[in-house]
Amino acid sequence: MSSQSDTVTTHHGSITGILQNSALAFPDIPFAPAPVGKRRFVKAASPPSWAETHAARVSGANAPQRTRTVPNLDVVPLIGSGWVEDDEYLSLNVWKPEGDLTSLPVMVFIHGGGFVVGSKDAAVQDGSTFARDGIVYVALNYRMGIDGFLPIPGVQTNLGLRDMIAGLKWVRDNIAAFGGDPANITVFGESAGAMAIADLVTSSLAKGLFRRAIIQSGHGGMTRDIGTARRLVHKLAKLLGVTPDQAGFERVLPGEAMFDAVEKVSAPTTRIDLRGPDGREPVFGISRFVPVHGDDVLPIEPLEALKQGAGAEIDVLIGSNAEEMNLYLVPSGVRDKVNKLLAWLILRRSQPRAWAVLKAYGMGRGKTPGQALTDAMSDLVFRWPARRFAEEHRGRTHVYEFEWRSPRFGGELGAAHGMELPFVFDSLATVTGEEGLCGTNPPQELATRVHKIWVDFARDGSLPWEAFDRDTRQVYRLAAGEAVTEPVMTAATFLP
Repeated sequence: MSSQSDTVTTHHGSITGILQNSALAFPDIPFAPAPVGKRRFVKAASPPSWAETHAARVSGANAPQRTRTVPNLDVVPLIGSGWVEDDEYLSLNVWKPEGDLTSLPVMVFIHGGGFVVGSKDAAVQDGSTFARDGIVYVALNYRMGIDGFLPIPGVQTNLGLRDMIAGLKWVRDNIAAFGGDPANITVFGESAGAMAIADLVTSSLAKGLFRRAIIQSGHGGMTRDIGTARRLVHKLAKLLGVTPDQAGFERVLPGEAMFDAVEKVSAPTTRIDLRGPDGREPVFGISRFVPVHGDDVLPIEPLEALKQGAGAEIDVLIGSNAEEMNLYLVPSGVRDKVNKLLAWLILRRSQPRAWAVLKAYGMGRGKTPGQALTDAMSDLVFRWPARRFAEEHRGRTHVYEFEWRSPRFGGELGAAHGMELPFVFDSLATVTGEEGLCGTNPPQELATRVHKIWVDFARDGSLPWEAFDRDTRQVYRLAAGEAVTEPVMTAATFLP
């Protein structure tokens, strides 16, 4: 029999939680109708209500996707085990502390995965650790790939971002029933999730839905104009043998043919030009599917919106890992195999001054072509655009760098993309082991410290270092536990 404290009444009905790890979990609560049939390419609406109290669903459903393996690295804890089929995947998890507490700070997590893979249920994202520390934690799913981030003629753009906005509205309207304070919401995410949050900081459609934002290995520089992104629509339509419009893509149901086409168009060898008018490809080929600007969600590029004062009322914590691109180029062996010509060809697809970039990053002056490429792309793709976001944000902004180096791959994986996640969530056990991201003996003390920084920021905005500005350039190194004045990066010469 449930007690009063583990049954919560939302605006849509009552639901019974599950006691897990000394916290109450309410998994898979729908925040919008199932995005299938006539609703597949329609903006998320309010979810249907239910009359009787029911137990939380535990299916762990997520958006249609095909996951990829990484050689000798277990990525399942980071992105989930793949597509868990269920029509009602526009859902969220809520974790709350036991008891009838009220006015607790709220944290809403948006997962990464290149806008094509991932799940709110990935093991590394253990919400019980935040509930343990007095936070009401929420994680949500969203439409991805073709369904969420392809600007199909006849379909509203940025459906994935609109899903996130719908989820945040649900949190605003219902989180008090779980003991959360709707006036004290911090949204945080990693990689694609962080890119999305950076975009939403600037969107008038998300205004008032969160007070603080934590942007982990993300920024507002990975959007395309609709015209450029429509080249992807036409390429996919040709691969799938359908017309490049809503009627055509409605014929392609989630399944092997759709996944094959997404995989094909995402391959580095596929010929498709997604460079913008300035000759740059802002995503550097990491994902073909990203938000677009030029609609009502993002009328202008996020960086330009920041300059005009968008999101100034939001406190921002933004940062990157010291060696982001190691995740993409070390396990695959690309870093150690690439020669000068191939390094130039890889970078030239996204950066018009590729040769100058590689030389500036030391190629031919003590660095192999692969190492120069890796270092350059870490800065160009992640680190410098995060600093540019901090520079242009008119509100309070703090910047961090995560520099702890994983011993995996003979110590060469280092402070790669995604490495901060198990420290933020205090969930090292999920990525510890011979093939784990963090190896066999990661430092629990660091996880305890980093997790507390995130909790304290969500609670009242406090941080143990000064805000970032263009002159002092304060960056807090999480592993060292110290703030430093960081010089302008070499990448600054090659990016807006």
